[in-house]
Amino acid sequence: MTGRRTGFLGALPPVHRDRLLALAHEVSLPAALRIFEEGGEADRFWIIRSGTVALEMHEPGRGTAVVETLGQGELLGWSWLFEPYQWHLGARTRAPVTAYEFDARQVRDAIDADCAFGLALTRCVAAVAIGRRLRAARTRLLDLYGPPDEPLKSGTEGRGP
Repeated sequence: MTGRRTGFLGALPPVHRDRLLALAHEVSLPAALRIFEEGGEADRFWIIRSGTVALEMHEPGRGTAVVETLGQGELLGWSWLFEPYQWHLGARTRAPVTAYEFDARQVRDAIDADCAFGLALTRCVAAVAIGRRLRAARTRLLDLYGPPDEPLKSGTEGRGP
């Protein structure tokens, strides 16, 4: 499982990437599978090899909204790294998916046993996954709840309230 990597794995230094991949097992998930529910126990995570996964947020009175769609090379799940280890969003496959799956407790134990590995993995999760995911969620929320674009009315430009 070595060689040139892109996405989440490409962001890790090779020695730490190899250490993480040694903890993985490969899985295949069918289309339309609910992988996890918002608020559920975050006991594992995945790095997508092929296919797509929609991250979803339940909106009371509105149903479910897709916050972001993930694909090849991307990390699915970061809630496993931080207590209380509960998913912040839900996830469903949009197409068949192949992925590396990781047991969260096993990876957290490896992080605790090797500070350099732990720092590299935590930084990578924070930079690649959390920051990007928060920006995507913010953009989606603005799309859903932001004020509609209103054209300026003729003759009102430059006037005060």
